[in-house]
Amino acid sequence: MGSMNRQQEFVLRTVEDRDVRFIRLWFSDVLGQLKSVAIVPAELEGAFGEGIGFDGSSVEGFSRVFESDMVLRPDPSTFSLLPWRGESEPTGRMFCDIYSPDGHPAASDARNVLRRTMDRAGERGFTFYVHPEIEFYLFESGELGGRPPVPVDTAGYFDHVNGGTANDFRRTAVQTLEAMGISVEFSHHEAGPGQNEIDLRYADGLTMADNVMTFRALVKEVALQQGVYASFMPKPLADRPGNGMHTHMSLFEGESNAFYEPAGEYQLSQTGRRFVAGLLRHAAEISAVTNQYVNSYKRIWTGHEAPSYICWGHRNRSALIRVPQYKSGKSSSARIEYRGIDSSANPYLAYSVMLAAGLKGIEEGYELPEEAEDNVWTLSDNERRAMGIEALPASLDEALARMEDSELVAETLGEEVFDFFLRNKREEWNDYRAQVTEYELGRHFTAP
Repeated sequence: MGSMNRQQEFVLRTVEDRDVRFIRLWFSDVLGQLKSVAIVPAELEGAFGEGIGFDGSSVEGFSRVFESDMVLRPDPSTFSLLPWRGESEPTGRMFCDIYSPDGHPAASDARNVLRRTMDRAGERGFTFYVHPEIEFYLFESGELGGRPPVPVDTAGYFDHVNGGTANDFRRTAVQTLEAMGISVEFSHHEAGPGQNEIDLRYADGLTMADNVMTFRALVKEVALQQGVYASFMPKPLADRPGNGMHTHMSLFEGESNAFYEPAGEYQLSQTGRRFVAGLLRHAAEISAVTNQYVNSYKRIWTGHEAPSYICWGHRNRSALIRVPQYKSGKSSSARIEYRGIDSSANPYLAYSVMLAAGLKGIEEGYELPEEAEDNVWTLSDNERRAMGIEALPASLDEALARMEDSELVAETLGEEVFDFFLRNKREEWNDYRAQVTEYELGRHFTAP
């Protein structure tokens, strides 16, 4: 009996033993929006054997109308109970892979894009591990009515607020994540009012992408239960920090950390240096994926420690990529931190292009440029040019232009996802460009 069959049997047995009433089948559209369909236990064995058919033409980026039939196949290794559904209505969930009716993995399945990229890394002997620091805001309400959102508190970085909403929220959210088997490393109040950060313990890229999708759904559920509203919008408040998802990455060869070299600068190996060089060289090309909204570029270009320039450093918080302090005696902790990605990215696609960029650096033997030791925000344009430091795209429009010319992104995402993503984001940019904003009215309405 294969391991997958054992996993399926475990799920079937758990559903029966725990009297689970519904099983939610989760999957992501191309933009990272969580989708869900519920089945009853009697349908579960058939879902494992034959899958569940659905109309792919109704989901963003999945298929054209004339080839709309698609099949969800639940991954039993992702089974978990949803704690927020309570004991009175036990509900399970599994992530799904998406197939065409002829049994081939769907080209439009973001989860398949990441699995394919990780398989490429696997062919070189690498396993890709990630550890994200996920930021989000808590607001009093999700209903704005023309008013700016109101944060739940006025606290700041690492502040302890006795009896505050954020403390209660983080405790409940962390307990709920742990109950689902998602390990949490840290949680704290971030720099913005009502802003919080929860860091997930490292896992392989595919598991972590599933965990990020679960995290965002769970955080919103817990917030609603506590009468507040959670937002992962990259820049919800104009004069406050945005929501980043700084992501720590490493490659392992079996049990050995391929980024660790005792004699290397900052104990970073040649493999690690080339991986960083790949990320730097392709950062502008992948930014439309790691920062996919018009609003994303307001986080990147308005300070508050968001990276604006393509460079790397050790303790430099203004750098796009940081090589954190190595923990003495713990080679497994050697890693790099990519600070550009925001909390609204589709984790499957974002991790795919980040991994692909790093692998390209390894495969092509890219040389790592000089470290940026100064605060790059305070340098002049001439000083940055002299150091060979380029800027990240300043807008979604510019990011899409860079992506459109990128062979790396096209090959990584595949033709269907690449074409849909570009088309959808062009529409977003054109819609945004057509708006007349409060800023324009206030500044120019009475102009001669």
